[in-house]
Amino acid sequence: MISEHFFPDRESLFSALLQQCSATLSAALADGRYASLLVSGGSSPKPLYEQLSKQPLDWQRVSVALVDERWVDVDEPGSNQAFIADTLLRNRAAAASFVAMKSAEPTAEAALASCEQRYQMLPAPFDLTLLGMGPDGHTASLFPGAQGLPAAMDKHSNALCAAIEAIPSEVTGALTERMSMSVYGLLQSRRLVLLISGELKLAVYQRACRSTDTALTPISALLQQNQVPVDVYWAP
Repeated sequence: MISEHFFPDRESLFSALLQQCSATLSAALADGRYASLLVSGGSSPKPLYEQLSKQPLDWQRVSVALVDERWVDVDEPGSNQAFIADTLLRNRAAAASFVAMKSAEPTAEAALASCEQRYQMLPAPFDLTLLGMGPDGHTASLFPGAQGLPAAMDKHSNALCAAIEAIPSEVTGALTERMSMSVYGLLQSRRLVLLISGELKLAVYQRACRSTDTALTPISALLQQNQVPVDVYWAP
């Protein structure tokens, strides 16, 4: 189910990925329905979001939501919601609707039911889901060893979202309380796109494709399934 798209440089990568994202959303909207776009935070997709925000799509019929969020308010450092507002939900894409993960509840666990309710209202299957991957093999906020990970990795659950408390590391930083889409939730997509760059992450990706321990490398659960196509975009 994996299609690899490897490029000599990031400029070429983002040009091709922009074309795919635009075509996928255009096709969904051409059917006369509402489309859903699930996105990741992090610095890697920033050029894509900035370019995608200018595309001539019927953004009023596009719902945008996050695959994960740090449990911080939108005006605090580390907020993925703020990042998406600054990079994607502007220009023409300002007309899109946004479904937030973070809410007023004091903890992600306390907010899980309300977050799940909001995500169950998204147009499904999700038309396009953009993922990243950390050097520890995590994706979204599915971190190895995290509290809440076993439930989040259960493909047979019908829960789209999961409350996560990650083990502090250089990868997680200090903000370890997260809300994340579950593996089941991510697999409710029509197509998954994994965006990675650099030799280190290429090696992690290649190991994850072979790993039999999805708890150790959670991204493996998405790379080794036969339910949803995965497009891997990589550049040095």
